Amino acid sequence: MTNKELKTPSLLDALLPILALIVMMGSAVYLFADNSSYGPNQIALLLAMGLAAIIGMKNGYSWKTIEKGIVDGISMSLGACLILLAVGSLIGTWMLAGTVPTLIYFGLELLNPSFFYAAACLICAVVAMSIGSSWTTAATVGVALMGVSAGMEMSAAITAGAVVSGAYFGDKISPLSETTNLAPAVAGTDLFEHIRYMLWTTIPSFVIALILFTILGFSEVGEAKAERIEQMQQLLNASFDLGWHLLIPLVVLLTLAIKKMPAFPAVFIGALLGGVWAVVFQWDVVMSMASSDDSANVGALKVVWTALFDGVSFSTPDENLNSLLSRGGMSSMLNTIWLIICAMSFGAVLERVGLLKRAVSAILLGAKSAGDMVSRTILTCFGTNLVTADQYISIVMPGRMYKEEFKKRGLDQLNLSRSLEDGGTLTSPLIPWNTCGAYMHSVLLVNPFDYVFYAFFNVINPILAIIYAYLGIKILRITPPTVEVNSKETV
Repeated sequence: MTNKELKTPSLLDALLPILALIVMMGSAVYLFADNSSYGPNQIALLLAMGLAAIIGMKNGYSWKTIEKGIVDGISMSLGACLILLAVGSLIGTWMLAGTVPTLIYFGLELLNPSFFYAAACLICAVVAMSIGSSWTTAATVGVALMGVSAGMEMSAAITAGAVVSGAYFGDKISPLSETTNLAPAVAGTDLFEHIRYMLWTTIPSFVIALILFTILGFSEVGEAKAERIEQMQQLLNASFDLGWHLLIPLVVLLTLAIKKMPAFPAVFIGALLGGVWAVVFQWDVVMSMASSDDSANVGALKVVWTALFDGVSFSTPDENLNSLLSRGGMSSMLNTIWLIICAMSFGAVLERVGLLKRAVSAILLGAKSAGDMVSRTILTCFGTNLVTADQYISIVMPGRMYKEEFKKRGLDQLNLSRSLEDGGTLTSPLIPWNTCGAYMHSVLLVNPFDYVFYAFFNVINPILAIIYAYLGIKILRITPPTVEVNSKETV
């Protein structure tokens, strides 16, 4: 099929698959609530992809061309998928080795009733950074902190805002996080460079949030009733041989990151080191999970091997603690990989048949400066969170839409990957019908409309990123731009 036979898509062509996806995503959230990301969203993406393919064939594209676009799109995400599998293994062995429990234990030491809100934010940040999951952090430590808040007669809305702020700060800068791996994969940047570049907007935003939580804490009068936190610490201490030496795997991983080792081998080395640490320092824990039919050495090998591919499961008297510790393994990442593949397929078809280019030309009309590009990317991510109700899609879709435009305008792709997280990852828990907002509501029992004004980090970071862009602060450029852009031309 020659290019002469291809028709230029109309704006309606470009909008139809997106509108169809919005309707199906909304239906998925309505029918399945926070479980919509575990299958329903994937079906919605594939159906919307099918509609985009039909429109493409109507405009002259062959199925073979569209299928090649799908394969190319999926291949772009394979690096992130490998990293996610390694991250699953790392979480499993670090739980078994006591590395994550040690981080949680000493994180809880930060709790001081005089600075409860700021301390709650810090605790959630430490836990989320160590496990790479804002959801698990909120459902475990977050729930405990909400209980402490109620006991001290402090504001549930402010406490929820502190939990969300800390959980998403830790999630955003953790190399174990799914979204932190997804954003650079979509934009085409290195994971650790992406994290380092995000710190320029993330750290100031978090510091401002902590200051605001501290100020709010001074106005609260409450009596410390931290039995729940003390109980969790006692259970951690009873379940593991805790100590600072268990943080060595974390130090090794950070060192490899600083040395700019690629993410996949660095993370997998950290996972293997965690397995060694488990055998050396948590022998009793390992043996408690081993089969009685196996010898000690064979049993230990099987437990560590299982932690790498299927995670670990702990049984303590506390169900919340069990939920926090029982996770990991490559298998735990398969649903996320499934969602990524479906999202990348949808975006690939939109791109291959020219629908993305048509939509971008309308959105970018009049955009000239780096501030315009960053602000429109962040707003597009937020809008995608609003209409599709899924943070993964809010990263993948804008990333595919704007990747070539950033390059054409002489802007490094790190600007894009950072903007995807500033606008996509952070705004998702602020929207009640988004899967993240619905999940936070279900575990914290506070409506996002109530805590949105106190989730300081999530609100401040996107605003600060836009201010940075318009002021030209930490905007990386490649010179010269590949095309000249004016207010009437966006190609």
